[in-house]
Amino acid sequence: MIQEFKTFIARGNVIDLAVGIIIGAAFTAIVNSLVVDLINPILGLMTGGIDFTDKYLVLSGNVPDGASLTAARDSGAAIFAYGAFAMAVLNFLIVAWAVFLLVKAVNRLQRAAIRKEEAKEAAPAGPSQEELLAQIRDLLADRASPV
Repeated sequence: MIQEFKTFIARGNVIDLAVGIIIGAAFTAIVNSLVVDLINPILGLMTGGIDFTDKYLVLSGNVPDGASLTAARDSGAAIFAYGAFAMAVLNFLIVAWAVFLLVKAVNRLQRAAIRKEEAKEAAPAGPSQEELLAQIRDLLADRASPV
């Protein structure tokens, strides 16, 4: 069983998966910073300084006026947190866009590599060494023979 586990761990695709998860976590941190540090302030500026993530409606229960979303949730009231949802959707769209651009770039690189490979294969091969020697032999034979 231990040997099977070692074989499983040593497989390339398991290591690739681990690297993908680590890169994905780092990428998530970058996207979260992009949303929180760059996009939210711009949205706030466009909406007159409103912090969009704290926008909610109280469906039932008592929440003090002007309470943050966290305080409203902690009060036990039923909250319709449309701002947090909108930011989650925006976050998803940003991640999807970034992944799209990444896949597009990788596909472009793959197509370029395939085109180079096809160009190498399509290049006309010159005569082999034997064919060249045969041509030289024939030319020498033509010169040596009387006409």
